[in-house]
Amino acid sequence: MKLIMAIVQDKDSNLLSSEFIDANIRATKLSSTGGFLKSGNTTFIIGVEDERVDEVLQIIKESAQTRRQFMTPPVNLDATSDSSMAYPVEVQVGGATVFVLPVDAFHQF
Repeated sequence: MKLIMAIVQDKDSNLLSSEFIDANIRATKLSSTGGFLKSGNTTFIIGVEDERVDEVLQIIKESAQTRRQFMTPPVNLDATSDSSMAYPVEVQVGGATVFVLPVDAFHQF
């Protein structure tokens, strides 16, 4: 058995949740916040048999899309810094960060 933790952007969470339901994959859905852009994310915690890991990863890969977004870096009041950093920069967001962990024991009460 494996524990899969998948962190996706909020924009992708409803589609991914629906895909899990259609595939009969039980997942716990948690709200989370990203550290870099401080934007909303969703973390899915999924316990699956070893044989279904590739299936779950494929569903995540197809449902969590990367996209480009402009962000404005925090203002730095240091006079010696480069003033061009105050302009918005384009960054890639979305997709998924996925961890697959071994499970030593599973209990359901």
